[in-house]
Amino acid sequence: MSAPSKFAYFGTPTVASETLATLIEHGFTPAVVVTSPDAPRGRGLVLTPSPVKTLALTQSLPVLTPEKLDEEALAAIRAYGCDYALVVAYGKIFPEELIRAFPKGVINVHYSLLPKYRGATPLETAMLAGESETGVTIQKMAREMDAGDIIAQESTPIAPTETARELRPRLISMGAELLVASLPGYLAGDIAPVPQDASLATRAHKLKKEDGLLDLSAPALENWNKYRAYADGIGTYFFENGKRMKITNAEFAKGEFRVLSVIPEGRREMSFADFSKRN
Repeated sequence: MSAPSKFAYFGTPTVASETLATLIEHGFTPAVVVTSPDAPRGRGLVLTPSPVKTLALTQSLPVLTPEKLDEEALAAIRAYGCDYALVVAYGKIFPEELIRAFPKGVINVHYSLLPKYRGATPLETAMLAGESETGVTIQKMAREMDAGDIIAQESTPIAPTETARELRPRLISMGAELLVASLPGYLAGDIAPVPQDASLATRAHKLKKEDGLLDLSAPALENWNKYRAYADGIGTYFFENGKRMKITNAEFAKGEFRVLSVIPEGRREMSFADFSKRN
């Protein structure tokens, strides 16, 4: 099924490229792709295109990589005459003028059940809170972050043993499929977006590396939830005899948080039990 009108796609990391691939697979091909500029990556700091740009070029799609969403960038985007925009993890805040540039609005995929967990880290924050359920929301972008009207939502359980490493791919797939399923109805006027209840809103703040520090004497469930939440992001660590220990595997069993394997500072990965015996 093809979209009935032209759209621009804004996104940068892998989550956005995977969603774009799903859209194209279902006949939703953007008139233009907007992504972050090439950035230095790897040990050699080689200028590397974003995952979204890489995919767009394989599909021969026009790509814009503005440093800022200024007047020049807005003019370049407007030149494509798009009726609406889709946004997945683009990485820049949309100015009001850009939101107004699309007659049918700017539609965003967010990885929580809004109004819960507005902000940059909805998945991690849900896990930190010990939630047993999360989901994805398709919403119309508004000036305030993640505060737009809801077009569609879908929930999914969070298993007690699940980490962000397992949950994130599922949410990405759910978000892409829900976007494809809800777009035709929204564009045809058959889906009326529902305003969020702002009194129920909670915030998911950006993470710092220091957030991954664990106190092994803290409540076991608290440490387990931190480990789960940060498993594929900033990671978790603690200090043992003055050495920084990065946790690579852990479990929650019989009410206890158990570190199974670590990478001690300056050494290779090993079981925590072996490290403790040698030190």
